[in-house]
Amino acid sequence: MKRMILASGSPRRKELLQMLEVPFEVLVSDTKEVITKNEPAEVTKELSYQKAMAVAEQVEEGIIIGADTVVSIDGKILGKPADTEEAREMIYKLQGKSHMVYTGVTVIAKSGDMVSASSFAEGTKVNVAPMTENEIEAYISTDEPYDKAGAYGIQGLFGKFIEGIKGDYFNVVGLPVHRLYEELKKFD
Repeated sequence: MKRMILASGSPRRKELLQMLEVPFEVLVSDTKEVITKNEPAEVTKELSYQKAMAVAEQVEEGIIIGADTVVSIDGKILGKPADTEEAREMIYKLQGKSHMVYTGVTVIAKSGDMVSASSFAEGTKVNVAPMTENEIEAYISTDEPYDKAGAYGIQGLFGKFIEGIKGDYFNVVGLPVHRLYEELKKFD
């Protein structure tokens, strides 16, 4: 079994990767993210590649997994909110509508000077119920919105506002587990 490395400090990604029942370690990428693409799926692939490659440069060999998740509505990417006002704006945009969540994943196999990389993006449609002003204010008063793309976590308190999804639930949490599993089999 090759050394496996998750290039992410996300506790949610760490938890999801544990579902594959393979030992791995975490090395957080400290690379400065540079976005040159416009399409949300392409942005996530680009950022996941940057994270994985930054970690690959630090190790001699292994399988490195980088990931990045964005929320997109009406073609606009919603990142992590900087403050309460930005979280409020994001939730107002999402409530009562459908949006897309994209997670880009890059898998890099490295052995000495030999490097092989593969990237993909998974998209999941999420339907959010209409919310009252009081519901929005109550939600943004919690700690939950501030470290998540789009200001929400489907697996947390915001789950009660999710009417349904079309696609991979785990993708919305931050890592499309099945698709990653299938991709990793190619590297064995």
